[in-house]
Amino acid sequence: MTEKQPTTIKKYANRRLYNTGTSAYVTLEDLADMVKKGEDFEVFDAKTGDEITRSVLTQIIFEQESKVGQAMLPVTFLRQLIRFYGDNMQMLVPSYLEFTIDKLTAEQQKFRDQFASALGGPLAEPTRQMFQQLDEQTRNNMAMFRQALTMFNPFAAVADEPKKGGEASADLDDLRRQIGDMQRKIEGLSTKS
Repeated sequence: MTEKQPTTIKKYANRRLYNTGTSAYVTLEDLADMVKKGEDFEVFDAKTGDEITRSVLTQIIFEQESKVGQAMLPVTFLRQLIRFYGDNMQMLVPSYLEFTIDKLTAEQQKFRDQFASALGGPLAEPTRQMFQQLDEQTRNNMAMFRQALTMFNPFAAVADEPKKGGEASADLDDLRRQIGDMQRKIEGLSTKS
């Protein structure tokens, strides 16, 4: 069985988008609908031939976020995301975000069903249970991601361990700080060489 090739979209200098599959001009809204329907596409600059799918998808997100009542990305998330650019964690962020969104996508029907049942009866208890399960799933995702990180950095397991009993000893905090300082020095040396 052959996999369906993604539709080619060409972006012209006048910012118009041309769907080669339907031989028609399309808008960013049309592309957003294609994504929602699960249709795969790639966008190329018509003049240079460069692939620009990422920037077009980002434009779609920007447009969706600009619509009243449509915003999904909290300001704190956006700020933190910006902070990751240029940081040594930047290379891990895409994998973590992809992992998390894949898990959310896999569980979305379960969450929809729970939300629908919460709206059908008394809201308090079912809604609380739904958010507890979402919180638990997020914690499990983070634990799996931390475990994966320890394969790349054995010091991460020590630095990221949850504090026992609500407070860690001063010695443990000092050790974590020293490990963090050593990691920064090592990173500084590797960028100089």
